Amino acid sequence: MNANPVFSLHIPTRILFGCGEIKKLATETLPGKKAMIIISGGTSMRKYGYLDKVIGFLTENDVASIVYDKILPNPIKSHVMEAAAICREQGCDFIIGLGGGSTIDSAKAIAVMACNDGDFWNYVTGGSGKGRPVTKALPIIAIPTTAGTGTEADPWAVITNEEKQEKIGFGCSLTFPALSIIDPELMISIPPHLTAYQGFDAFFHAAEGFIANCATPISDLYALEAIRLLYKYLPVAVNDGKNLKARAKVAWASTLAGLVEATSSCTSEHSMEHAMSAYYPQLPHGAGLIALSEAYFETFRNDCMKRYMKMADVMTQQKSNRPSDFIDALARMKKECHVDNIKLSEWGLKEEDLPKMVQNARDTMGGLFTLDPRPLTDDEVLNIYRQSYK
Repeated sequence: MNANPVFSLHIPTRILFGCGEIKKLATETLPGKKAMIIISGGTSMRKYGYLDKVIGFLTENDVASIVYDKILPNPIKSHVMEAAAICREQGCDFIIGLGGGSTIDSAKAIAVMACNDGDFWNYVTGGSGKGRPVTKALPIIAIPTTAGTGTEADPWAVITNEEKQEKIGFGCSLTFPALSIIDPELMISIPPHLTAYQGFDAFFHAAEGFIANCATPISDLYALEAIRLLYKYLPVAVNDGKNLKARAKVAWASTLAGLVEATSSCTSEHSMEHAMSAYYPQLPHGAGLIALSEAYFETFRNDCMKRYMKMADVMTQQKSNRPSDFIDALARMKKECHVDNIKLSEWGLKEEDLPKMVQNARDTMGGLFTLDPRPLTDDEVLNIYRQSYK
């Protein structure tokens, strides 16, 4: 961060946080009278009754709704386009994303394409995207049932163009949710390994945002508290999923990490992971980040020593004397969450594919490389991939 920073802060999202807050959906003033509810193609939103709760509270609020239920863990452009067409046909006037980051990200993209012509990739910047400006979008309500992406507090939506194998983050001022309801009681059902993957995604949003060269005093506050909370409470939530206090702390940390994304930015670790899951969409985003993390942060160890030591301070609650204390603490945290031995090969990745991922990361999400503490060479990027592969 610059010694004399110049920055602005504008996060136009109303946030309701706390156990039981989902019921506010019945009494809040909502941005329309007919909602399209976006959920994943899985079973959990129906199985655990979350979808029925949302529909019931909307009905109490005199709001009609329809459901789109095809979203994949790595959401794709064709589903965005299909849902947007249905949204227009059915006359929906706002979008609700209910579920994990993939559904809320999809809700943001659908909100854009419900109001704009052509293809979603016309508006995406990077890769083969055309970068056209977005001038209108439907209002968005975010209801996360996972704690990881922080997408409820930032404008970003990550979508894959499956035809071109491009996974790119997109956002603008219109894709901030109008309202986000974060209710930790909706997160009790997440299994341990997914709790870990999602929690580490939030951790890396915060850690990357803290070392990014665009960090600000505001983002630093959010980032350090998110890092502190996740180091302390994510292992508890992984090992005891019904511990509501731990779930609430991790949920708040995830939202804080989303606020980091709204005031600072990810760095190239996210570009590198997006390239991996663009080719191998079955790879969970958080798992890919975990696999990359130690080699990635080791690469910058001597470039932002004070920031590494500050992160170690808040994690261990002890004064750090060397930047490697942060990497050591990260390794301990991974072990406590049982994700210290992730094998990328288990998701089909092949070592001979790594060189093409270097170019994909540059082509699709090259902007994040400009926010690193220092420029990485292609050889360094490939070396991070190789060290992380097993």
